[in-house]
Amino acid sequence: MESFRTEIENQVVAQDILELDKMIFKFNNQQIDEKKFRSLRLARGVYGQRQQGVQMIRIKIPYGKISAPQLRRIAVVSDEYSNGNLHITTRQDIQIHYVALDRTPALWEELEKDAITLREACGNTVRNVTASIFAGIDTEEPFDVSPYAQAFFEYFLRNPICQDMGRKFKVSFSSSDKDTAMGFVHDLGFIPKIENKVHGFLVLLGGGIGSQPREADILERFLPSSELIPFSESVIRVFDRFGERNKRQKARMKFLVKELGLEKFLSLVSQQQKALPHQSFPIEYQEEIISETAIFETPLGLDSNFDIWKKGNVFEQKQSGLVSVGIPVQTGDFSSEQARKLADIIEGFCGEPARLSVGQSILLRSIKSENLGALYQALKSIGLSRIGFHKINDIVACPGTDTCNLGIASSMGLADELQRILEQDYPGLLLTTSIDIKISGCMNACGQHTIANIGFQGMTVNAGKLVAPATQILLGGGILGNGQGRFADKLLKVPSRRTPIVLRWLLDDYLENKLEEEAFNSYYDRQGKDYFYQNLKHLAETENLHAQDLIDWGNEKKYEKAIGIGECAGVTIDLVQTLLFDAQESLEAAESSAQKAKWSDSIYHSYAAQIRAAKAILTTVNAKINTQKSILEAFDIHFPSFSQLRSEGFEKTVLQMDKESPSEDFSLAYLKQAVEHIQWIKNFRDEQA
Repeated sequence: MESFRTEIENQVVAQDILELDKMIFKFNNQQIDEKKFRSLRLARGVYGQRQQGVQMIRIKIPYGKISAPQLRRIAVVSDEYSNGNLHITTRQDIQIHYVALDRTPALWEELEKDAITLREACGNTVRNVTASIFAGIDTEEPFDVSPYAQAFFEYFLRNPICQDMGRKFKVSFSSSDKDTAMGFVHDLGFIPKIENKVHGFLVLLGGGIGSQPREADILERFLPSSELIPFSESVIRVFDRFGERNKRQKARMKFLVKELGLEKFLSLVSQQQKALPHQSFPIEYQEEIISETAIFETPLGLDSNFDIWKKGNVFEQKQSGLVSVGIPVQTGDFSSEQARKLADIIEGFCGEPARLSVGQSILLRSIKSENLGALYQALKSIGLSRIGFHKINDIVACPGTDTCNLGIASSMGLADELQRILEQDYPGLLLTTSIDIKISGCMNACGQHTIANIGFQGMTVNAGKLVAPATQILLGGGILGNGQGRFADKLLKVPSRRTPIVLRWLLDDYLENKLEEEAFNSYYDRQGKDYFYQNLKHLAETENLHAQDLIDWGNEKKYEKAIGIGECAGVTIDLVQTLLFDAQESLEAAESSAQKAKWSDSIYHSYAAQIRAAKAILTTVNAKINTQKSILEAFDIHFPSFSQLRSEGFEKTVLQMDKESPSEDFSLAYLKQAVEHIQWIKNFRDEQA
């Protein structure tokens, strides 16, 4: 078999692609096990999907900023390697599905021709950095957060400190106190502030959604922008060392913060300071350059929806004479053909790249107001002129059982039905009422149902021997602003086919009983949770299920509950030889970094090598090894003979990295120490064997 070759000039990227190809070959020839391979491919955006033999590819689009050439490139890739469909995610990524594993290196190489990466789009890494889609054009923003989001993305991509964490790590940048990027549910959330003419951020820590949602704590009221990167690196280092690694459901930052408390956490962050490669990291601030565009003639005979479209989809910018236009994308799916034509529209009408939203839609930016008629006509011609951007009918929905291994029920099928009802029977609500509807196919909340005004979560109900798809109803979630939010209350569970009845009752009752100008959440609070439960509980009864109740939305066959192995956060690898192999790989990375004079990277690779080797040998005894910190502590307890090599013990020797600046001398000495430690562990293991 002829090995894959890449023409990518960037050697770091080329090596990444070649490494993926090499590992695919080894996996196909049973030279590495599935767990090891899964961890490696996830960090390169290759994710197993519900259908056997094909992969989902997640394309990393930092803060959703996408240019016309990049959109065309993704369309070409989708046609060549997939089924011509592009799916926008709630993290401003794009996913394509049904890709053959062997073709993923070539697919990645094709994307890199327009500077598009797959690296760390999945796995136990810093995931795609999200930001408000109005950053840079927001009339209320103190400054444009985009340059800081970009710097964050670039700094932590391929950074050794976040390549093998216990779980994924999510970061957001909001454009104003409205917190539209939802910092309150992120591991790190940043809201821009200015003090004494200095750019900085309110910093949020330890938020999350999922089955156990947690509102983030305010970690810093004002962090100068020059400290953004060093401070974040310290936080990630603490998470890497002290975060849970064995119990996947407890391995997120929110659980670590809850366990340690803010004071202890901040103390650990400050202890990392000396080991950082940068005590200050100034980021050059430059707002997006808006290009001049042509003026298009307004078409004659625009249809009657044009004025409604302007009210529901067009937004004023802080730049005089320019507007932005939202494109609702149903369930986040659009075709490669639409993508190509949309790229032409971006180049013709927009003064800057578009932004993908966390609401799975698209924002076109910096458009001349006088071009709105021509733009509407152009969007209508490609089927992208639907009314209601981030409105009640612009429903967020994860892939659910369409492609996701963890999906329990059909999110997208339900979203299609609810959208049809809203647009057909409640057209008056599309512009007048701000109600947020979100749907997830399981408890993991990729569809953000736990922070929705009206949320739906896929579940099942049993009626004797029958199993039917069901929906958990949640009410009252939302963003409060300035780092605060509220989580929706779980109300009750109904067979999925009755969900439209629930929605109709909620909307009818709201319209009939709300006070003037009363928002949905205020109405919900005034009526009280029990009011809704009492009025809807009859829909939860399962004694008389009909045949149709056993068929999920968007399906024709009888429902069967089938949940696969989730891959959102990788796996834990405990085999001794596999871990020793990983340790050796880390040593090689440390040596490579030292040769390039990347002293801080070399030190962290040496640290990871020692941790992995220690964990390998500790798996042979009854030791607590659920965090890196517990591995360090357990080693000295279970292997006291190590003191013959290092009298001060394993933990103190390894943690010297916290007390030394990342200099050349220390980096090389620490690398030598790592080599000696791993050799000692290998010798001990050989004696055991």
